[in-house]
Amino acid sequence: MSSRFCRFLLYRLMGWRADITVEHPKKYIIALAPHTSNWDFLMGQLYSRAEGFRVQFMMKKEWFFWPLGSMFRTMGGIPVERSRRTSLTDQLAQQARESETFSLCITPEGTRKAVSEWKRGFYFIAQKADLPILLYGLDYAQKRIVCTKSIIPNGNIEEQMAEIRAYFRPFRGKHPENFIA
Repeated sequence: MSSRFCRFLLYRLMGWRADITVEHPKKYIIALAPHTSNWDFLMGQLYSRAEGFRVQFMMKKEWFFWPLGSMFRTMGGIPVERSRRTSLTDQLAQQARESETFSLCITPEGTRKAVSEWKRGFYFIAQKADLPILLYGLDYAQKRIVCTKSIIPNGNIEEQMAEIRAYFRPFRGKHPENFIA
């Protein structure tokens, strides 16, 4: 889809607006929350195309069946086998270090259901590759896509995860009952 068409769809037809004050460097991780619906994926794809940038994303490998698998890979999808403990964070950090540009969007909750414990892989990838984490919030109540803060991982994961969760607390997901900040 063209950038112009996606801008029309997202901003004019659907009535969303973007409040982005953080610069996008050549390499970064996006932490996107709340993640309460499959619509979040569509909103992210629509937004990135409207703004003219491409970002990779991680998704459970079960979604990578024919014909969706090739489509998701073309869009930047990385299949994740959640049942195995792999060094995916190490692999992605290595890829980020070796690439001239790198952008990866991860939902810290790891699922659309309410979870009290967030995944930390996005933090470890950013820390290992020395990348900033851009905090992107989806607010369905106000129809806003917001990124007004970034975090540079400093190794104090408990403190920084609390800061990240506090940033996302005001945002209302499509299904707010599925979000615990």
